[in-house]
Amino acid sequence: MNNDMTSGRSIRLFLIDGSPNGIIISEIGNWSGHVISAPRSKLFELIKWEELRRTGVYFLIGSDPETGRISVYIGESDEVGKRLKGHNLSDSKHFWERTCLVTSKDHNLTKAHVRYLESRLIQIAKNENRADIVNATAPEWIRLPEADTSDMEYFINQIRLILPVLGLSFLRPRLSEITNKSTTEPLFELVSQKHRLKAEAREVSDEFFILKGSQAQSKWIGVREHGYARLHRQLLEEGKLEVQENGIAQFTEDVPFSSPSAASAVVVGRADNGRKSWRIKGSRKTYADWHTELISNPTENRS
Repeated sequence: MNNDMTSGRSIRLFLIDGSPNGIIISEIGNWSGHVISAPRSKLFELIKWEELRRTGVYFLIGSDPETGRISVYIGESDEVGKRLKGHNLSDSKHFWERTCLVTSKDHNLTKAHVRYLESRLIQIAKNENRADIVNATAPEWIRLPEADTSDMEYFINQIRLILPVLGLSFLRPRLSEITNKSTTEPLFELVSQKHRLKAEAREVSDEFFILKGSQAQSKWIGVREHGYARLHRQLLEEGKLEVQENGIAQFTEDVPFSSPSAASAVVVGRADNGRKSWRIKGSRKTYADWHTELISNPTENRS
């Protein structure tokens, strides 16, 4: 990811029917890309749009009802609308609940460009592992002239920037891509002497990352079933948590959580107030203390 992902950007959203659950047009200032998202139920309206007769890439998004994990199909076409009609007739796309397509306002995307975008986006989505990518195969990269490759990589960066604004986070970068050892964000630590557990984490943007190598309970020990219990099982099933010979589970990669409490619950195997459990490493200052200081001194802490 290049550095322009961290600078201020202007994103314009237009709700076609005035509803956040309807057709939405999204654009970034000074970018030629044009993004349209809509629920599958609006496909009959969407295919009437002139943009769907253009060359572009598209995403079919849904969720697994058993695991709650996001499923995504990534494709490309010379005429996106026609391809979507075909997918709508396919039983293999039963998970599909929402559509998002990306075309170009200046009509400069060619077939070679979108085949390159499709291949790279599938690779990125699989690497980020925030969703199940249901494509049967990943097409080989299309070799483009150097200038075109640079343009398409910039195009990809803008797609990765705008999709989370629409609530689509499957292309969001991992911790290693958006921070490094010299980050100014504090390193948090959770230590349980009773259960011989030690975990480290950082908060980056709106996500709380438990770092690779951190330890956690190998099973849920809470007195009652909890939403975080399902998350704990899911991480074990996905191999992001692996039980070691000593009976303690270990994180095999940096894993993002929606809150400090979600992260601490997975570590200790029961419902937990992570705002009190996580402390800045080497101090007694809790996450709550640190966050309160940020709020108390907004001018001093604003970068």
